[in-house]
Order: sequence, then structure tokens, then C-alpha cells
Amino acid sequence: MPWSNQSGGSGGGGGGQGPWGGGGRGGSGGPGGQPPDLEDLIRKGQERVRGMIPGGGASPAVIGLVIVVAIAAWLATGFYRVQPGQQGVALIFGKVVNETIPGLRYNLPAPIGEVYTPQVEELRRVDVGFRGAGEISSRRSTAERDILEESLMLTSDQNIVDMDFTVFYQIKSAREYLFNIRGQEETVKVAAESAMREIVGQTTFDQAVTAERQQIEDKTQELLQKTLDQYGAGILIANVQLQKSDPPGEVIDAFNDVQRARQDKDRLQNEAQAYANSIVPVARGLGEKDIREAEAYREQQIQEAQGEASRFVSIHDAYLTAPDVTRRRMYLETIGAVLGSAHKVIIDQDSNGSGVVPYLPLPEIEKRQPRTGARTSGNQAN
Repeated sequence: MPWSNQSGGSGGGGGGQGPWGGGGRGGSGGPGGQPPDLEDLIRKGQERVRGMIPGGGASPAVIGLVIVVAIAAWLATGFYRVQPGQQGVALIFGKVVNETIPGLRYNLPAPIGEVYTPQVEELRRVDVGFRGAGEISSRRSTAERDILEESLMLTSDQNIVDMDFTVFYQIKSAREYLFNIRGQEETVKVAAESAMREIVGQTTFDQAVTAERQQIEDKTQELLQKTLDQYGAGILIANVQLQKSDPPGEVIDAFNDVQRARQDKDRLQNEAQAYANSIVPVARGLGEKDIREAEAYREQQIQEAQGEASRFVSIHDAYLTAPDVTRRRMYLETIGAVLGSAHKVIIDQDSNGSGVVPYLPLPEIEKRQPRTGARTSGNQAN
């Protein structure tokens, strides 16, 4: 069926050109500027096939054999290998028909079948709030840069905290990972940022930057895993690791001053508590000692008063029985008590001399004798 030349038509452009952009004469489309003849192309193709067959024959048996060999070669391209750490997902006409484990497997070749072999044991990471070297490490690289749009978050007490963290995840279902979500890494990143903002929004500023970093990591991992399971993402969150949890750079100096002041306050409180713990028991011991001494003094005074009262009663009874004797005895006891420790000089008023009666002071000699004996023994020792 030959093509007719529509030179000069509006569809092919003016100037004597054909519909294929060639000139009206001498164009590349064919002799006289005409388009190629499809029947002629088919005939030439058949001649080439006959030329490839030995003997130039084109018998139906030979053609059938060629077709069978071609089909067999096409079917042989359906073998594929799933490497260790991978999981194979086989599709036929775009529908998942099988999930395969590592080894040599088979699926119908393209364009009927298709196979994906993602790495399911590889530990992948997504950084939120910063961009760095990409190595799995808790130490931050000097090449990292902060992304404030992702890292600045609002706490429950209306303060802003700068949170940089990394999410480590693996593929737990290759089928869900490949076909349930689009842009897997970006989905994990957005879901992780959302989960972290929700957890930080339920936490105070002091807790977020000091005491509850581990709790924030655990809660974020749990919430992120729950969210991805609802998406059917086929992803397992291995760990959420906080890289930085600080105040914004504009106020970090003031925050450090506040932290140092709080540390000084805690130190002074601890020192005061330690001093109280050391001084209070001593004061209680001294107080208890004074109480015991006062009770002993009270008991002593009571006993002495009772003894004096009993003595007075006995003297009174004795006086009633023998007044003269009792009076004389009381007088002598009093004189003995007064003069017993006094320095005595005896004067005889009836004597004609000086009136001083010489006598040997035996009590004074007895008092001095031990000291004299001690000095004597000391001299003998020398």
C-alpha cells in the first residue's frame, strides 16, 4: 500500500515539503520524496531471514525450530539470584506472586515478569536536624551542618530546644517496603521528625536537655514504629539516637550560666545538709547529756533533803527524850566542825607569863608527814 505525497498541504508545512519534513523532491523519505512502502520493508526482512537459514530454505519446520529456540532463550533469561542479606520479590504483570529467600530462583522474564531484590539486613540511617558524614557513630563530625527548620522544637513549657537525632532502620517486609509507600527514606524522615516533635511537646525544657534524653529516645522509637506500622511501610526501627539536645545557639551561653548556678545551688545545699548531719547529732548528744546531769542533780538534791529531814526528825526525837544531853552534844559537834579546820592558839588567862600554852600540834604534823616522807624517798632515789 503506497503512501501518497501530500506536498504543499498545510499539515506538512509550505514550501513544497512532505508531511515528514522532507522536500517535495529528492527527500530522504524515498524516491521522488515519497514515504517508505511497508510491504516492501516486510519483504526485505523476509529475504534477510531466508539468507540466514542454511540452504536458503524457508520450510515451516525450520521456522518453527527457530521460534522454539528463541522462546527457550527468552525463558532462560528468567533465572535470577538472590544474594545473602537480600529478599526477592517476583511480579507477573505487575502483581506480586512470590517472595523468595537467598538462592537461585526463577520467574517469567520481562516484559511479563519482573524481580526486585532489596537489601533487608542492611542497617540504614536517616539524619534529622543536621546533615553529616553519614557514618554510624554517636560522635558528630565537624563537617556536619545544622538544619534549624528540622531541629528547633517546642517543649511543653513553651521553650525552644535544638534537637538533632538519627534514626536507624531495617526492612522487615520487602513487599510492603517496595509497594506500600513511595519515597521510603523521606517517609521515615518526615515520620521521625513528627514523632520527635510530639514527644518533645510533652516534655519540659529541663527534662529535654538534661535528665530524660534516654526516655525521649525510647518514646520516639515506639511512636515512630507505631506510625510506620499503620502506614504498612514494612520497616523496623532499630534505634533512635539523640546527637544533640541543647538550647538554641542564641541563648546557649545564658543557659549554661543558669546550669552552673543550679549546680552551685545543689553543691551548697549538699554542703549545708552534710554540716547539719554532722552538727545535729552532736547537739542532740550534748542536750541529752545536760538532761541526764540535771536529772541526777535533781535526784541528789531530793535525797539530801530527805536525809536532812530524817536527821532533823531523829534529833528532835532525841531532844524530847534528853534535852540537856542533846543540847550539849549539838554544841560540841558544832564547835568541832568550826574549830576542826582552824589554826588554833591556846591562851591561858590565869597564867603569870605570856598566857600562851605550848602544845604539840599533832594534827598538823600528821598532815605534813606524808609530804616530808615523799621528799625523803625522792632524795634517796637521787
